[in-house]
Amino acid sequence: MATPLHFVSSKVYPRLTGGRFNTLRVAFVLVTQLIYFGLPWLNWSGQQATRFDFDSMRLYLFGLTLLPQDFIYLAAALIVAALGLFLWTMLAGRLWCGFSCPQTVYTEIMIWIERWVEGPPNQRRKRDAAPWGAEKVLRKGSTQLLMAAFSLWTGLTLVGYFTPMRELAANLGAGHIGVWEALFALGYGGFTWLLAGVLREQVCKHMCPYARFQGAMFDRDTLLVAYDEQRGEPRGARRKQHAIIPIAANLGRADKPQGACVDCGLCVQVCPTGIDIRAGLQYECIGCAACIDVCDEVMDKTGQARGLIRFSTQHAMAQQQPLPSLRQRPRALVYGGLLLAIVALSATGLALRVPFKVDILRDRAVMQRESNDGYIENVYNVRIMNTERDSRRYRLQVESAGLVRVEAPPLQVAGDSVSSFNVALVADPAVLPSGSHTVGVRIVNLDDPSQVLHEEARLLMP
Repeated sequence: MATPLHFVSSKVYPRLTGGRFNTLRVAFVLVTQLIYFGLPWLNWSGQQATRFDFDSMRLYLFGLTLLPQDFIYLAAALIVAALGLFLWTMLAGRLWCGFSCPQTVYTEIMIWIERWVEGPPNQRRKRDAAPWGAEKVLRKGSTQLLMAAFSLWTGLTLVGYFTPMRELAANLGAGHIGVWEALFALGYGGFTWLLAGVLREQVCKHMCPYARFQGAMFDRDTLLVAYDEQRGEPRGARRKQHAIIPIAANLGRADKPQGACVDCGLCVQVCPTGIDIRAGLQYECIGCAACIDVCDEVMDKTGQARGLIRFSTQHAMAQQQPLPSLRQRPRALVYGGLLLAIVALSATGLALRVPFKVDILRDRAVMQRESNDGYIENVYNVRIMNTERDSRRYRLQVESAGLVRVEAPPLQVAGDSVSSFNVALVADPAVLPSGSHTVGVRIVNLDDPSQVLHEEARLLMP
């Protein structure tokens, strides 16, 4: 029967579990949040390591300054992210969702807060069903207050990626903050509280587009959390060390030995989205492996081999074969090759990138003029953008030095700034004929002669 449109899922109270995958998941939460909250405080070469400045439209990234003209690197990063998503999903399903997705990470943190204040799942379930009283108001209020405080912290940290973090912290300590900073902090913090503190698994099940189109990227060799039905069925209670116990009342299958699944239901109780992995592949499964950890514990207690629920593929499960190697996955090799190529090209481009920009524009007020010694001068406005933190000196050189010379001293530009200079190109009319000529100009960084740009200028001779 179809689910009615007004259907509302009941709240999920995931049970706490241990195990190797839970340890890995907690480690990912700690590492990702250490990076997120710590990066704005990290200085690099005297300035914030990572920051985007809206005023100058510049991205500062560990000493590297990227300008709007460097949009190609942003495009490459987006392409790498898309190809990486395709490759990762094809290989490992929704492991990203289960271990690193911000929604999963912040939901896990909110559940930790709720568990710390209100107790284990049974207590929280009873308290939610009970009428309101002083104790319920105190605990619920404390939980929401802590969640809101954490959410606001995440919002302020996000603002620190656009406004210098130390400046933002000083302003907060002085009791004032800019309007835009406050709006962004409250907006991001509010969404963090709403999505991770209130909606939680509903985002993964009903709102996340990735959950809907991931099936198009799966194949029968994609790594998934899977229940071994051949080994586990039929289910039923058993005692430790009893490998085979016939059961007479199992859908009339009295002649078949009992499966390994003891039907304890713990795999459902620990699932953060509240599904039963034994029902088969479901889009709601985020691949967190909590059911694997708890099932392994049950297998240990009943004296059976681990792996009733495990990471496997549909092919491996159906044929009871080992997982396929990457050499058997041509699509993975194609995605991987494209990723490596784009990353290599982007890294090479960044390594060879000259950290200054130059524009040479003719001074329209002075098209051409004759100097006192009879030479012809063309005047240009040279605009130099120095993206490095320290001041730099630049010299202009004409590539056809025998015909044209530059009359300009070394041009000094302060760090992370733009300066304009008037520069004259001088030519002898007895050597250079009349008309328009293309002149190659080299701009050399005198503090690092390996940094050279080549530009062109149009020289007019009468």
